[in-house]
Amino acid sequence: MDLRTDLALEQHEINGKNEPYGTEKTETTHGNARITQIKITNENGEKALKRKIGTYITVELPGFGNNADIFGNGMQAVATELKKLLPSEGLVLVAGLGNEQITPDALGPKCASLIFSTRHIGKELQESLGFENLRPVARIAPGVLGQNGIETGEILAGIIRQISPAAVITVDALASRRLSRLGCTVQICNTGITPGSGVGNARAEISHETMGVPVIAIGVPTVVDAATLAYDLTGQEQKLGKSGEKMMVTPREIDLITERASKLVATAINTALQPNMNPEELYTLVS
Repeated sequence: MDLRTDLALEQHEINGKNEPYGTEKTETTHGNARITQIKITNENGEKALKRKIGTYITVELPGFGNNADIFGNGMQAVATELKKLLPSEGLVLVAGLGNEQITPDALGPKCASLIFSTRHIGKELQESLGFENLRPVARIAPGVLGQNGIETGEILAGIIRQISPAAVITVDALASRRLSRLGCTVQICNTGITPGSGVGNARAEISHETMGVPVIAIGVPTVVDAATLAYDLTGQEQKLGKSGEKMMVTPREIDLITERASKLVATAINTALQPNMNPEELYTLVS
């Protein structure tokens, strides 16, 4: 059975204990955060993990539904790992993908609303406000095709042509294969993203190849495919019928999870982009 997941770590687990040729896995900790880095280095690794060559970082945290601390070790771990994938200077565009009207898909837009936008702040204004050496940052929540009739990739490509960022950070909700990873996992990768792929509605890819600039994707799993969940619980493939095959399962407290996850991810992005500023001060500026 093809177990649906957006997490490279879970695909690595599906393949068993033997690490496929063409992949490298390392594990570290940062306080209460567990960090797993998987590098896919060649075509064999791509085939084994069903993902592009690149770096995939998973940060496992205390559940967002039970933990309201957005300034702790978990946030710092996400910020540190994100910074490793970003170019050292230049404008960064942050795009919050998804539909804010659908709670499990609202992570991206909610996160975008908390990004500290600085592209419009000139040097003189920075000095008068007491800010120095701000990195230029722009943000957008482009919505979804069903709302505006435009592919997200088309919107971002147009913006990129106009403002020429050094990199793009996308934030989106993901699908996991395990309930235990919903709302307590952050994945960061440098291979971009295909919006909607986790729920079987894949749109145009957003990546270095399609956008012309590095694309770092950040996501938090908020749903599990019903067929995958049934297999996980029973150990056998289940016949769910046509309606069941399209069903996605999400936790009861998804509104709280999405709210806290968006705050933590946004704070981590702000911290990675403005390392000279205090995370709590950054949060105050945008909240």
